[in-house]
Amino acid sequence: MSVIRLTTPLSKADAAKLKAGDQVLISGVIYTARDAAHKRMVETLESGGALPVDFTDQIIYYVGPCPAKPGEIIGSAGPTTSHRMDAYAPVLMENGLRGMIGKGNRGELVINSMMINQCVYFGCVGGAGALLQDCIKSVEVLAYEELGTEALRKLVVEDFPALVVIDSKGNNLYETERQKYANKFID
Repeated sequence: MSVIRLTTPLSKADAAKLKAGDQVLISGVIYTARDAAHKRMVETLESGGALPVDFTDQIIYYVGPCPAKPGEIIGSAGPTTSHRMDAYAPVLMENGLRGMIGKGNRGELVINSMMINQCVYFGCVGGAGALLQDCIKSVEVLAYEELGTEALRKLVVEDFPALVVIDSKGNNLYETERQKYANKFID
């Protein structure tokens, strides 16, 4: 299987072409946010405010990076468990978010919203944060600095490796691959 090179922003048309199982290398700007930042963004929208970033055709990486060591721009930056953002992700998708990067399966509400909004969920390997950190070329805190590692950040990445785990049609490797494995033992 060949690796697909993606450059952000991720258009709706490009997201629709991606299929569960595709290996990708992402370059360009991606944003980071975890559950505390997601909660604030949704509360801001619910109170009639504007998001600190226009997420149209953008990708959010669910990460709380470790502090940078001297001479580094960021510390280890491995994915965090995505289901903690499930309560907030549909609202951001309705506001243009096109991709999410994390680890672990997503709930039915999120997957349905992905299909409606033509959004893609990418998976990264947990425990590989030190390797992923090397793909990050610059970091800028944009909002919620007081949240520390959960602040909203802008990252510039180069060849950031990920796997399309759930595509915009709802095809989900967490289900299809489990079924393949289970079928090996049913006979």
